[in-house]
Amino acid sequence: MEFSVKTGALAKQRTPCLVLGIFERRQLSAPAEAIDEASGGRLAEVLKRGDLGEDVGATLCLYDLPGVAAERVLLVGCGKRKEFDRARYVQACTAAARTVDALGAGAALSALPALAPNGLDHYRAAREAVAATAAAVYRYTRTKDDKKTPKHPLKRLHLWVAEKGEQAAVERGLQHGLAIAHGVAQARELGNLPGNICTPSYLAEQAQALGTEFPGLRVEVLEEADMEALGMGALLSVSRGSRQPAKFILMHHQGGKAGEKPVVLVGKGLTFDAGGISLKPAAEMDEMKYDMCGGASVFGAVRAAAELDLPINLIGVVPASENLPDGAANKPGDIVRSLSGQTIEILNTDAEGRLLLCDALTYCERFDPAVVIDMATLTGACVIALGKHPAGLFTGDDELAEEILTAGEASGDRAWRLPLWDDYQSQLDSNFADMANIGGRDGGAITAACFLSRYTKKYRWAHLDIAGIAWLGGKEKGATGRPVALLAEFLLRRAGALA
Repeated sequence: MEFSVKTGALAKQRTPCLVLGIFERRQLSAPAEAIDEASGGRLAEVLKRGDLGEDVGATLCLYDLPGVAAERVLLVGCGKRKEFDRARYVQACTAAARTVDALGAGAALSALPALAPNGLDHYRAAREAVAATAAAVYRYTRTKDDKKTPKHPLKRLHLWVAEKGEQAAVERGLQHGLAIAHGVAQARELGNLPGNICTPSYLAEQAQALGTEFPGLRVEVLEEADMEALGMGALLSVSRGSRQPAKFILMHHQGGKAGEKPVVLVGKGLTFDAGGISLKPAAEMDEMKYDMCGGASVFGAVRAAAELDLPINLIGVVPASENLPDGAANKPGDIVRSLSGQTIEILNTDAEGRLLLCDALTYCERFDPAVVIDMATLTGACVIALGKHPAGLFTGDDELAEEILTAGEASGDRAWRLPLWDDYQSQLDSNFADMANIGGRDGGAITAACFLSRYTKKYRWAHLDIAGIAWLGGKEKGATGRPVALLAEFLLRRAGALA
């Protein structure tokens, strides 16, 4: 999609569709008041008929308003003015985008960012409008024909600002929002692809393509022979059950000063997880193609950083494999040696993500990182604990936790901190190895994080369990692209790009 900023008298703006916000009880927003005045009170007259519902996101399309240059005027319900916060604003932007897209108008001018949603400045309002619009019109078409796609889908959105003094902040919000939207879209697309297309090799190819698109991005791919030579026994034990070779993907964005410690993002890239010998139930197993959404979110965050050319050193790490049952696959009771030298008793082969991540986290030591954040669809226990709204955050570093939580709140892609106390570590005790790969049912998300913590002693580290937020099930089934927005916000703040 294309986005731009427009100023000037709203009634004189020529556009296929002008989007205006209406608050509860037919209360006109300031832009709507300007159009009402230009049209001789037609908006107020139409609203009195009650055709626009009171719900946030309700829409009503008007045509050929007198005194108004726009071909259509789309009214969008915004609820109560005092309750018009980020969530309701995003809901209104989403409804507007979907309606304009369905109308086949092709382009629109939105005055919604001028409504000053509670808690959002001009920069944030523009950024959220771009992100919400791009997400609303995303369609997965790689392996299906979308017969519902309009002949003239929404391709261009202009954001209207009342004063020219607001334009610079809005344009910066637009630029950042578009880069984040591109990252989210890439993460969603990778997540939605089936496992027979999106293999570890495919992910490696996509990383190489990203390096071609952004020449400043250096990409490395380690093959299984390289991993074997390094001693990544935990990761390779997972890939043995698959005919698809594992890949260890590294993406380097060198935007900061030479020698400046990098931020490292690590994402679980399990392109399909059948559970291995500890086979998952058949119901909804198709959703295990989403087990690589941690890796997909690293792709999305790296893309956003590269597109914005952020002045920061960033490394994206994606250990990629499949987890399938086979004669060579891990068996319950097997013991493997990780890159760190620590041995692991595999009590459940379906707890494989941590086996990929532990070797990746050990590998990160060589970067002397400023901070490492890993993200993974790691445990169903996190979904039970937190539901589908926040990611689970685990770290022993209070300052880093605050950075991540703040980035989540600012971006609307929230996380919630859970304990990482030593009390839980004993649940990983094994009679035959340095540790077991599971710690029982109690506190499953916490013991998984405790396992990873054993490989991160040499740097600042945080873990995001994104099993609850990475995809939606049911009729809305599909990848969400989370937590790309959180990661991008974290990187923008680290790079000083929000000042």
